Amino acid sequence: MTVKLFLVLVFLLTNSTLQAQVPLRRAFQPANEVSKTVYGANAKAGHYVQANDAKIYYEVYGKGQPIVLLHGGLFGTITEMADLIDKLKGNFRVIAVSTRGHGRSEIGHQLLTLEQRATDAMAVINAVTKDSVIVLGFSDGGYSAYQLGAMFPNRVKKMVVIGAGELRPGFREFNFTAKQALAMDKPFWDQQLKLMPEPNRLDDVFTQVSNCYNNVTVSKDLLSAIQCPVLVMAGDHDQGNPVERVVSAARFIPNHQISIIANTGHGCFLENAPAAWDVIRPFLMK
Repeated sequence: MTVKLFLVLVFLLTNSTLQAQVPLRRAFQPANEVSKTVYGANAKAGHYVQANDAKIYYEVYGKGQPIVLLHGGLFGTITEMADLIDKLKGNFRVIAVSTRGHGRSEIGHQLLTLEQRATDAMAVINAVTKDSVIVLGFSDGGYSAYQLGAMFPNRVKKMVVIGAGELRPGFREFNFTAKQALAMDKPFWDQQLKLMPEPNRLDDVFTQVSNCYNNVTVSKDLLSAIQCPVLVMAGDHDQGNPVERVVSAARFIPNHQISIIANTGHGCFLENAPAAWDVIRPFLMK
């Protein structure tokens, strides 16, 4: 190999490493509000598993009892879980999943369903551990957690579900588009499109998520099948998942606790992180 070619290869490798470590921010956050660790694009912690027709990306941090983090949909990423990962990785083995169509995970070609979300999560869990796990899910991740707990009761020992209430067709109209999302926070999507293995399919992601939630039912039949303890949390100003529906969902779960965070909306664990953590921490530790 010539010296010139060697230097070119060194430059390319160094450049790609730097690109992989560019700080990421959550949706709607100022560009300077980033964590020290590049959660969601951390080559040192990142892994892939094949889940049916899609490669699913996940990151693993810390040691101890395994806890699976499932982020929200559309604007959701592993990055939104950064503060929780920082808090949890000292005592837990944190398994942070990029759900299909988000971050570095493929979307595949099957119709998106909660059953598919749960099966994807279980593929990740099986790749990391044979033990039962704790699951923490927000919004789309919360609904996926409900499904996971119902489908795999022997593998889920405890759950925290944030911003996911009772749901039936007609309760809400899901018709948000990629074009609308780009207009709301273009810098966020610029960084996410660079991570996505199929950025040309962003419209497909929005269509799939909308179709799923316009047709899904999350009510007594599903929720009463969850056997583990579940902490159900929501903000009292969550317009998409009103408190009444969150409380209704929780009460179908045989072993439930309810926490409503005052003066917060859908992302209550981000809007008032100290209050949310004061509830989550003792639930996880007991």
